Amino acid sequence: MKRYLPILILFFGILYIFFIPPEPVSIKILFKVIPMVLIISYAFSQIPSQSTKYRALILLGLIFCMIGDGTLIWFVVGLSAFLIGHLFYAAGFISGWKFSIYRVLSIIPIAIYAFFLCSNLVGSLNESGQENLVIPVITYSVAISMMVFTAIMTGNKWAILGSLLFIISDSILSWDLFVESVKYGHELIMITYYTAQFLIAKSILNRKSVA
Repeated sequence: MKRYLPILILFFGILYIFFIPPEPVSIKILFKVIPMVLIISYAFSQIPSQSTKYRALILLGLIFCMIGDGTLIWFVVGLSAFLIGHLFYAAGFISGWKFSIYRVLSIIPIAIYAFFLCSNLVGSLNESGQENLVIPVITYSVAISMMVFTAIMTGNKWAILGSLLFIISDSILSWDLFVESVKYGHELIMITYYTAQFLIAKSILNRKSVA
């Protein structure tokens, strides 16, 4: 069964992204969550010879992100679940931290990007009278930026690629929600999102440095 999980993840991901209609919402959410259930199963099947702590923290992160998927229709609730998921990811990545001055310097472009994105989001939220979302959005942006930085510090190529795709997915989502409509936004958001989660799950077995 383990060998077929990536194929099933791909199949149900494509099914949700391109074929499941927006209504009824309950069916839409069900099919949105199925790929995450399969990704969690894939992550659970990864049995590393070391660092079971890393595996446990990544699994918790995946579970909270799955909860976020199911509750994002209540935006702050879903956002909170994703934030907790990112904190678990970051904790896992910290447990696999491998110091490198070059990787430390990655905090500069991450901070610049986070500042640019938050500035635009906060401006749009204020203009649209959604000031109550400013603090949650900033908090979440800080959390996901920290997650990306800690992933880079592991030197784990799958964790790095997964975290970068995750921030790309969330950036498209937030821009589409609060700034302006993004063409093919749904497809871009979910393709990068599912791929990000799969790569983060795959990182459990790959602890080799890339730099």
